[in-house]
Amino acid sequence: MRRDQEPSGGGMHPLLAGRFSPYRFDPSAAVDDASLGLLLEAARWAPSAGNSQPWGFFATRPGEPDHERVVRHLAPSSARWATDAGLLVVTSTRRHVDDTELQYSEFADYDLGQAIAHMTLQAEALGLASHQFRAFDMEGLTKELDPNPGWAIVSMVAVGKAAGEPPEGRDRRSVADLLSAPWASP
Repeated sequence: MRRDQEPSGGGMHPLLAGRFSPYRFDPSAAVDDASLGLLLEAARWAPSAGNSQPWGFFATRPGEPDHERVVRHLAPSSARWATDAGLLVVTSTRRHVDDTELQYSEFADYDLGQAIAHMTLQAEALGLASHQFRAFDMEGLTKELDPNPGWAIVSMVAVGKAAGEPPEGRDRRSVADLLSAPWASP
């Protein structure tokens, strides 16, 4: 499968073209209250099915009382780099549908992804990098944070100042592959 190394067309927005998920964060670079507020505001304005906004976040920074509650559940693979991030965000979604008989929203996880995408781009606009991940003890973290009924933890996002430059040439599937991969040939 052919993979494109650089964005094509020259018209892609620099926030998208320059985005990468670092495996090293500068531990001395804090995410201040104003930046945290903008990240959450960006997520708040994401689109969602029926404007349900089925997302919630547990955000904590190094030195805050709840930070260790999250860090202790990181898998060794993510603990090597995520603990240095200026912010860890536990993402959750509300999978039940309020005021209906539906017990599950088929759009909740998709909508959460939209909110995280908005947060990721806002981080880039602030000169911060983000790395989404799932390498943590889901059962332990769920027990630790005890989300309300109907809510489920889905992933985490580490946000902070990247330590080092982005890798040269990001490996991405081609646009042609994106259009053809999921469909059966005639």
